[in-house]
Amino acid sequence: MPSKTEVKQINNLADLEKAFAIRHEVFVLGQNCPAELERANEEESVHYLATVDDEPAGAARWRKTADGYKLERFAVLAKYRGFGVGQQLVKTVLAGLPADANYIYLNSQIPAVSLYEKFGFEKTGPEFTEAGIRHYKMVKK
Repeated sequence: MPSKTEVKQINNLADLEKAFAIRHEVFVLGQNCPAELERANEEESVHYLATVDDEPAGAARWRKTADGYKLERFAVLAKYRGFGVGQQLVKTVLAGLPADANYIYLNSQIPAVSLYEKFGFEKTGPEFTEAGIRHYKMVKK
């Protein structure tokens, strides 16, 4: 059982590479997402790294779009799932958004919908497929 989970905004290249490695394992290797799609929009994003007992465990990011603030790329390594790492990532990323972030949204994979609902996100629109994976657009109310 993990004893210490931390999530921090990334401010150095070493942690950014750890986040990219987690996302590669979860999305590219684990879900067959094309690498170029998974790594799109990196430069304009604010990145986060979750650690469990000082070991890299999860990653996420947000970016400002024409629509508002989009939360993306929430990934937790398989051995750290079920310990609240995903919840801590969502909580920290939401806290890191600018004060004027009034429209916050994301595209949730179907199994993660209940996680985001805990933070006030609601499904909007029909189910859709992105990179061969079923999603719902969700907006924070």
